[in-house]
Amino acid sequence: MINLPKYKGRVGVFGLGKSGLSTVRALLAAGNKVTAWDDNPEQQRRAADMGAEVKDLTFNMDGLTKLILSPGVPLTHPQPHDIVKTAKALGIPIEGDMDLLCDGLEGHAARVVAITGTNGKSTTTALTAHILRAAGRATQMGGNIGVPVLDLTLDGSAENILVIEVSSYQIDLLHRLRVDVAALTNISPDHLDRHGSMGGYISAKARLFDFVIDAGLILMGVDGSAERGIVEGLDRAVTRVATTGQDGDIRFENGCLITDGEIFDLSQVPALSGRHNAQNAAVAIGVARHFGVESDCIRAALSSFPGLEHRMQIVGYKDHVCFVNDSKATNTEAATHALRAFNNIFWIAGGRSKSTGLAGIEGAIGAVTKAYLIGEAQTSFAEFLSPLGVSSEICNTLDNAIRAASRDALQQSHAATLMLSPACASFDQFANFEARGQAFITQVEAIMREDLS
Repeated sequence: MINLPKYKGRVGVFGLGKSGLSTVRALLAAGNKVTAWDDNPEQQRRAADMGAEVKDLTFNMDGLTKLILSPGVPLTHPQPHDIVKTAKALGIPIEGDMDLLCDGLEGHAARVVAITGTNGKSTTTALTAHILRAAGRATQMGGNIGVPVLDLTLDGSAENILVIEVSSYQIDLLHRLRVDVAALTNISPDHLDRHGSMGGYISAKARLFDFVIDAGLILMGVDGSAERGIVEGLDRAVTRVATTGQDGDIRFENGCLITDGEIFDLSQVPALSGRHNAQNAAVAIGVARHFGVESDCIRAALSSFPGLEHRMQIVGYKDHVCFVNDSKATNTEAATHALRAFNNIFWIAGGRSKSTGLAGIEGAIGAVTKAYLIGEAQTSFAEFLSPLGVSSEICNTLDNAIRAASRDALQQSHAATLMLSPACASFDQFANFEARGQAFITQVEAIMREDLS
């Protein structure tokens, strides 16, 4: 746990998910007075058991000197949450756990690597931490990828490197975190309801670079026009990552990443197949080189990287069918990468659609043999795919889709891929994409054990 200072007055914590409860725990451990609130009674109980006062803060913030807000609470769009309006009216500072992390790092030999992007940020974060650990560096990984930042631990005998995945929601709450390396993988439409427009979303991502120290490093994917626009607007040096023929300081050619005369061959690394993974690897290589990791060590670490759970994860095989869990593909751009990486695909898609639906996926459906659609988006997805010549089946639920897709794929006489790549959020039927992915894995493992003939 990160050791926080004792703040003046009482600290409010609104939103008691994983990061919220972590914040309560760290604040209380430092002797702070904490008032916490969440609409969920179970989360209220957990905070109370820790020793926090539990009270609805929405319209009553008496005695608070600061408010720590969960990233999931709307700060500006579609409209500010009532608690945001109340705090601003009272002049109470609104912060996130990343700012508390900044306070906890005072006096420590610690450097922060912050990674964001619409797609690829989790894989990039995990790969970066993997390479740094392989090089013997004291490395912690957390943030949006799973471990709340205040649950990280510091090795007092070494220079710590904290590799943190940062969402646009978390960046919105940032005020003072000192970042040594900031990376943005790519930008495509996502979370537009929370940022008001594509311009608002781009601005939120780009705001991360405001916190990079003067001697720090900025890494940017430059394959898209939005990313190139950000680079043009920065008044400092940027290390550019190019995988589609753009000029870049790290570029992807013939299955290899090339930078400063060094070549990193990805062609024999299954966990990093595809152009999108080349972009992820390029960012990780750039970070590792910034910290002085030798090229041979980087090559060895790339080869030993196991990949990320729920991201094009091969669950296993039954006869000629490969089962792939890509539950982390919560938007169309992410699903597009997966659809381009496999052949003869029996594709499970759907859930709670983003505002753009499946727009943009048209060029990636050539390998889709049939789609099996679930959740709130199933009807609109079927209507979108039909004019494109993609046969689909309305399945309502994931378990129905897995059964139907397995039936059809196993009847094939040649190699097939049964893949969950939803292009949607999970919240209509599952708590999160991890729960959705685990449900897929559980049912697929049962299918691989049984006789479907």
